Amino acid sequence: MPPPSNSPRTQIRRKPQRAHHDAATIRAIIDAALVCQIAFNQGGSVHCLPMACWREGDFLYIHGANNSRLTQTLLEHECAVSITHLDGLVLARSAFHHSMNYRSVAIYGRFEAEDDPAAKAAAFRAFVEHVSPGRAAQVRPPSPAELAGTRLLRIALDEAVAKIRNWGAEDADEDMAIPVWAGVLPLALGAGPLQPEAGCAAMLPPAVPAFIGG
Repeated sequence: MPPPSNSPRTQIRRKPQRAHHDAATIRAIIDAALVCQIAFNQGGSVHCLPMACWREGDFLYIHGANNSRLTQTLLEHECAVSITHLDGLVLARSAFHHSMNYRSVAIYGRFEAEDDPAAKAAAFRAFVEHVSPGRAAQVRPPSPAELAGTRLLRIALDEAVAKIRNWGAEDADEDMAIPVWAGVLPLALGAGPLQPEAGCAAMLPPAVPAFIGG
């Protein structure tokens, strides 16, 4: 994959030292996500909606119903997609210098439809594997009717940028003597106790993605 374009929309003006345009960083942040936020204009109003997402190759994928106004709008107009992982609260000696550690990606462009049945089936299999590794081989795959009734959309990662903060507090020199704890309170996405459906308690438990803590 070539590096994403360094377009005017991917220029980080606030804290530019936190910007990353390399494909490996952008991919890693996307691959640790289950949900993205998509901002778009529809019906004379601005919307921002959460969507399940996954990556295959140089594309971010989402899916929706064939008759969805959202999917049709995303095929006709440009949008902005964002993903954020909150990694820690940065607690400083002054209120002003508190911050957060995070990894984020912004993607710009227009979604396109993937209508080939074999490609759709492969992409949805990859989605199931992203959610729970190994599960695609255990469950029933989508039927032809289910595939036909679901719209698969993808957006290229050609115009994307990452922004990251991953360090401690940045207190001013005059605040260093204030007698209060300063540092980072780490945060991470975690899985809770399983809640099996009736008759499933004794079955092999599902695998948790590597980016989710147990």
